[in-house]
Amino acid sequence: MSTRFKCVDWLSGASIYEVNIRQYTPEGTIKAFEQHLPRLRKMGVDILWFMPLTPISVQGRKGSVGSYYSCSNYMEINPEFGTAADFKELVHQAHQQGFKVIIDWVANHTGWDHIWTKHPDWYLRDAEGNFTETHGWEDVIDLNYQNADMQSAMIHAMKYWIGMFDIDGFRCDMAHLVPLSFWQKARTACEKLKQLFFLGECDQDSYSSVFDATYAWRWMHASEKLLHQESLPATIAEFQATLQHYNSLPVGAEKLYFTSNHDENSWNGTEFEKYGNLAPVLAAFSFLYPAVPLIYSGQEIPNTKRLKFFDKDQLDWPRPPHKPQLATFYKTLTDLHKQPAFGLSARVQWLSTKVADDQTRSTVLAYYLQVDNEEEKNKPGGKALVLLNFSLDHSQLFDLAGGLQQDQLAGTFAHLDQRMIPESGAVLQTNQTWVLPPASFSVYVLESPPNL
Repeated sequence: MSTRFKCVDWLSGASIYEVNIRQYTPEGTIKAFEQHLPRLRKMGVDILWFMPLTPISVQGRKGSVGSYYSCSNYMEINPEFGTAADFKELVHQAHQQGFKVIIDWVANHTGWDHIWTKHPDWYLRDAEGNFTETHGWEDVIDLNYQNADMQSAMIHAMKYWIGMFDIDGFRCDMAHLVPLSFWQKARTACEKLKQLFFLGECDQDSYSSVFDATYAWRWMHASEKLLHQESLPATIAEFQATLQHYNSLPVGAEKLYFTSNHDENSWNGTEFEKYGNLAPVLAAFSFLYPAVPLIYSGQEIPNTKRLKFFDKDQLDWPRPPHKPQLATFYKTLTDLHKQPAFGLSARVQWLSTKVADDQTRSTVLAYYLQVDNEEEKNKPGGKALVLLNFSLDHSQLFDLAGGLQQDQLAGTFAHLDQRMIPESGAVLQTNQTWVLPPASFSVYVLESPPNL
């Protein structure tokens, strides 16, 4: 499988922040969110992903304000959030401050009263000619991708957002439900305006021929088993096997890692409900790996409630001068992720974590990272060692046991663990051992190159 489209050069080392405009502030508007831009930039966020900004259908609406994903017009701004001028100014301000901006694009379905329903043949219909949908979402109806006119109209709408607002890409909702051939056509047309970043909500390997990054769903489903501690070694083995499969994909077929997003938070629970005390460990992993990490609105607070999906809700931000409790945690991780060892082309070497005395699997995941460039590997940030203990109750011994050569460990390393207190000057040895506390991580990043 080859990647047809050239990836934007600003993706490697970048972190994405998903913005839920409706629930972000009491006002729930674009203008109210804009004041958070400097804070998010200071936290190390690079890419802002805005959940759907289009107006929401009234017919079939769920709740008082409805689902963001039930669109009534692809080429308008939801008045609940503000105006086109508001969003244009927000994108301008975001670009001025160094952000890239992508928007959610819902191409599989629309709401029941979308303006396109005047073209019934643009939609899937049942035997009686009624609009239908096939996934149990009662407030939407499925589009018909056998219709060329509909495809052309969809691409026209996507190009409108690029030309009108100067966005930098799309997060494509349920991308695998839309034919891959359409995405190839759409991206080809859109990139005649500017080079874009395409993020696909899918985990099908074939879709990586169009999308720069796709969801690590298989990894997420494995991670959800980590709280079942009685089967922890088997879960870690599955976890690692999934990562190794992702590593086998070509450069350009990147993965998105996260501990929360709008769906997970609202329907399956906060990261603390899903992962308990392992939430910070999994958050750390998502940044300490050659991939694309995601932060969802309010994770830095930390948000401990499920946000409503069909009604107005709001995040409980601390009042000034108090700051979000985990802002420094995420700032530290976004900074680490920008180190070359965690770049998208870095090489991963898995380390054996068998317990020496009985050969059973341990509760540790361990790996070594190095830039894919011999001239760069001994420069600051060029290599790293990551250790994660997923046991909730037990410390775990990890023995490097010759798994690495001394030249891979040459130089001095900066060290960080779950205490989030940076340390300098660590020297690593091939026979080194660690005792990792329960629910912990430890990362070493080259800070001073060896004397060669």
